[in-house]
Amino acid sequence: MSCTTILVGRSASHDHSTMIARTDDGHFDVKKMIVVEPSAQPKKYKSKISHVEIPLPEDPMRYTACPSVDTAHGIWAATGINAANVGMTATETITSNPRVLAADPMVEYKKAKTRREKDVPGGIGEEDLVVLVLPYIHSAREGVLRLGALLEEYGTYEANGIAFNDEKEVWWLETIGGHHWMARRVPDDVVVVNPNQFGMDAFDMEDAFGKQKAHLCSADLKEFIADNRLNLNRKGVFNPRNIFGSRRDMDHIYNTPRAWFMGRYLTPYSHSWDGEDAEYKPESDNLPWSLVPDRKVTVEDVKYLLSSHFQGTPYNPYTSHDTGKRGMYRSIGINRTGVTSICQIRPDVPDPIKGLEWICFGSTTFDAILPVYPNVRKLPAYLSQVTLDVSTENFYWGSRLIGALADSQYASCIQMVERYQDAVVTKGRTIVREYDKKMVESEDFTLAEKANEALCKMAKEQTTAALGKILHEVSVHMKNGYNRADN
Repeated sequence: MSCTTILVGRSASHDHSTMIARTDDGHFDVKKMIVVEPSAQPKKYKSKISHVEIPLPEDPMRYTACPSVDTAHGIWAATGINAANVGMTATETITSNPRVLAADPMVEYKKAKTRREKDVPGGIGEEDLVVLVLPYIHSAREGVLRLGALLEEYGTYEANGIAFNDEKEVWWLETIGGHHWMARRVPDDVVVVNPNQFGMDAFDMEDAFGKQKAHLCSADLKEFIADNRLNLNRKGVFNPRNIFGSRRDMDHIYNTPRAWFMGRYLTPYSHSWDGEDAEYKPESDNLPWSLVPDRKVTVEDVKYLLSSHFQGTPYNPYTSHDTGKRGMYRSIGINRTGVTSICQIRPDVPDPIKGLEWICFGSTTFDAILPVYPNVRKLPAYLSQVTLDVSTENFYWGSRLIGALADSQYASCIQMVERYQDAVVTKGRTIVREYDKKMVESEDFTLAEKANEALCKMAKEQTTAALGKILHEVSVHMKNGYNRADN
């Protein structure tokens, strides 16, 4: 599933929180946000895609998830924060190459061809990972270790990147072939940008096989690289992207331009991004995986980047004049996104409310992001009771309707969209500040459920109002608009 990921270390954020964020770019998947109680977590998990069956530990924690409403193809829980204030987002589909896949093939489901044969289960994948990992981990590092062990035992049928965060650390894991993997602790002062490619451009193998302070990997990774002659690096440099990643023409259209735009926004002064003599260009193969931003980063910055469509560049598909390059690169904000989340773990509040999960449904370019307290027993119906029927009674469909309408009349609707987006974030922050204070003073953290009700009430009011204004504006521009003065 093609997505875009942003990871923010605690020293890179304005409030010393850690953030992991991702657009879940499916195929117009209808999504909801729910709380999964320990009693609802299965004892044995069975994947619908790969048919693999996996026994689960006996002590799951409560966690949030953003599953598909239609479960015909699996849960696809996407993202969440558990009761230990650990966030997870899964997955960023990444790239590989034939050398890696030949040496360690993907573990794919094989259906029996005759009655005498048995089906052969496949490995684990995006459908499964949040359910298999998030309820059982108490830190971001634990998330890496549990997922790494599952990958080594069961394998995977696809190449993925997975992020974890807790109050102090952010970790990023990338799969390598069917059973191998590597993971890095994101340095505190950087922001990582990862657009559907194998991302890591540096890795300390000595640390991974030594103290393991900031690097972890599958136990035989050294031998795997050497035995299969995978190392393409020269002069003693170890760049895992050159070994495990791709360098295709399609990357230059679909992937690298997104990293270029994000880097350009984050470091406009410390690096050169535009012009013939630019340090980095949209199709550069050496775009950095992580950057020290020129200023501290906020939730609003992350949402802006995940909503972007190359605005301010010749590649903007919505520009009013033909630049000759309009729409030539894949935007970050696209039409078919199901859900976008920012899992934020805050350092300066009590444990029960450290986590905030910012949720946006539909196309990020047009839709608003709403903060939600995840450590609750249930979530409001506006988020959790979504059906396959189109309705303005939930955040998912209200958001989808705004995006579909506003896209057709971008120039006349975008100001309404921006006012709507700003209103939801501003009012959302105001409600969070109010309830943070109430809960700290009263030590009654069950108020988080009331806070979520207030947040959803506000979001519904703002979404309904914005939808009405945008519907009117789009209706004015319908092609069958006539009046008697047209004679």
